[in-house]
Amino acid sequence: MVAGFNLLRTPRIYFGWKQSESVLGLIGRYGKRVLLVTGSASYTRNQGITEIITTLEKAGCIVHHARIESEPSPDDVDNTTGACRGQDIDLVLSIGGGSVIDAGKALSAMLPITDSIRDYLEGVGTKKHSGKRKFFVAVPTTSGTGSEATANAVISFTGKNGFKRSLRHENLVPDMAIVDPQLTLSCPPEITAASGMDAFTQLVESYLSVKANVLTDALALEGINQIHKNLLTVVRHGGDTEARTGMSLAALLSGITLANAGLGLIHGFASSIGGLHDIPHGTVCGTLMGVVNRYQVSALMRLSEVTAAHDKYEKLGRLFSGAEKKSPGWYMEYAVEYVETLTGQMNLKRLGDFGIKGSDLMAIAEITDHKSNPLHFEKEQLVEMMRERL
Repeated sequence: MVAGFNLLRTPRIYFGWKQSESVLGLIGRYGKRVLLVTGSASYTRNQGITEIITTLEKAGCIVHHARIESEPSPDDVDNTTGACRGQDIDLVLSIGGGSVIDAGKALSAMLPITDSIRDYLEGVGTKKHSGKRKFFVAVPTTSGTGSEATANAVISFTGKNGFKRSLRHENLVPDMAIVDPQLTLSCPPEITAASGMDAFTQLVESYLSVKANVLTDALALEGINQIHKNLLTVVRHGGDTEARTGMSLAALLSGITLANAGLGLIHGFASSIGGLHDIPHGTVCGTLMGVVNRYQVSALMRLSEVTAAHDKYEKLGRLFSGAEKKSPGWYMEYAVEYVETLTGQMNLKRLGDFGIKGSDLMAIAEITDHKSNPLHFEKEQLVEMMRERL
């Protein structure tokens, strides 16, 4: 019997090559005053964004432009909303990577109110957001976070008392997600690798999650298959349109699955490390994915009973290897070997490259949440995992 489940709503999704050219000209029906949110780097290197601005202006829109330099901070959101509240903004349009989409999501939620976003962040503030917001359109230019399909915006404050927390409400799911793989063509190899590993991590963690269900499993497996077929290709050959399309689909599916099934230990690390140190989210996920999955499979192999996680790692091993008539243990071990090999092929930076030292690791472990992970590890084991990627 299929177990019962709940599913959050998704945006109105427009997926496909050059979808942005046909769809964005229609958003003027939702209002003429547009807050456009981009990243500085993506704005300068992505010709598609310039064309989108021209399309909006031809449609009679008044465009106010905000640039997000990196992962959005509380000050980024508060300062931008403060500057824009008098402009009668009708809708927010984010075109960029996950940080840009998260920023736009937060701005759409905070424009109708005058408080600081800090007041509404999970684990930081004490207020609950009403869900009232401006119309929001998300257009990703990377294939990573899946933020175009999630109900939360991740906000970061880096430093001694830093945090990486979410503004969350079911109504914060974007109204529209325009997923046009053409817009990812200018994404450089390093960012393509890190964002791709982020999507891979989200798909695997939501697949293994204790909150997973039959629908999220099906979506996650399709996304994982797309990663398997396309990630290495797109990092090495960024102009491969088929691989770019597959990765855009994988990232979109990862957003849907994480929103409904949750994530695991790797994203627990990403939250704690990202709050204390200035390191890209995708890099943390990618660099730790191999070692965390190795520890996890080793722990599962020592258990006397067979769990759902055993079965799922076995299915991953079958998918990655294409081999038949192997033992369950062989497939589980192959799955880990595959992930570790792929991690190495991505040439991701290590934690130490961002100034993290061995003496920092226990403080990180102390605040690392296992989220919906199928296994729990002791703090000393968490330190060991991170030490391997220093």
